[in-house]
Amino acid sequence: MASHPETKIDCSKVYVKRSTFSNEKTGMFDGAFAAVPFKEGDLIEKGVMRRLPDGFDGNTCPYIFTWSTERPNKVWAMGSGCSPFYNTCKEGTANTRMVRYFDEDRFEIFATRDIEKDEELLHTYISLKWRTCFSELNEIVHNNEDGVDDDKETKEGEEQ
Repeated sequence: MASHPETKIDCSKVYVKRSTFSNEKTGMFDGAFAAVPFKEGDLIEKGVMRRLPDGFDGNTCPYIFTWSTERPNKVWAMGSGCSPFYNTCKEGTANTRMVRYFDEDRFEIFATRDIEKDEELLHTYISLKWRTCFSELNEIVHNNEDGVDDDKETKEGEEQ
């Protein structure tokens, strides 16, 4: 079934299940997966953001999004659809990218390369290198040879 042309949220081509990086060592957590194959440049998902109250400290909470280009960041938001379940990887190795429309509180996620059906969807969190809640994750991701965080702790719902 096609989504309504006026919908603000469409994650119909993505599903969530246990991450391929989840195991006894890392803990059990979920990831986002391609329900259909994608070609490079295809729109995978679109959605909206809900800003969190002023004063919320996203440096201590990994399950929300950085929602501005300001540094230090003071604007944090919760993402709709499957967006909270995209896990991270080293910059330049992700199979998706998120385009953020800060003034409209919405986003679009696109394929950076061809993606197979049932492949886990990954992208690099824009705050991976500086958010205190990601310090351990950042070290793991950037010290792993294949660029994918297979040593991470629970990452479902973390900021993209």
